Amino acid sequence: MNSPWIKYSAYFVLIVLIQGLVIQNIQINEYLNPMIYPVMILLLPFELNVLATLLVALVLGLSVDAFGNGFGLNASATLVLAYLRPPLLKLIKPRDGYDTTLLPTIHDMGKLWFLSYATLLLFIHHLWFFTVEIFRFDLFFLILSKTISSVVFSLLLIILFQYIFYKPSKK
Repeated sequence: MNSPWIKYSAYFVLIVLIQGLVIQNIQINEYLNPMIYPVMILLLPFELNVLATLLVALVLGLSVDAFGNGFGLNASATLVLAYLRPPLLKLIKPRDGYDTTLLPTIHDMGKLWFLSYATLLLFIHHLWFFTVEIFRFDLFFLILSKTISSVVFSLLLIILFQYIFYKPSKK
């Protein structure tokens, strides 16, 4: 196993512990439900195949569910996120393609690219999460407001996480 995967595994454990022990216990209000664990799927290498991404997503989601008695809710949301990540990466691909030596981080790909990438995927993740959690389509505006406010808060935490723990891959 090479060094980037050891570092990624350490981040994985750290993120699951922070999400499970700290963030899930923070109750700001009904509309803010911060989730930083999707960052582990967002920051996977570009060239990682779909099956490996889905496996990481399943383990991540089940790990977070184990802390909060999520009954598979986090697992299903991360699986949707992992499944839709490759088509979204193709959709926002730079003209010259992706440099496989870089990671999809704010440092390597730039602020604008990362914000559009992370916002779209977090919106999909959170919308799925709250739709399945509430499961009442007559409460669509509640689902949408919880999704938007939680995406903004989660995105701020994920950006902070990147500035603290990640360094640019560019040489």
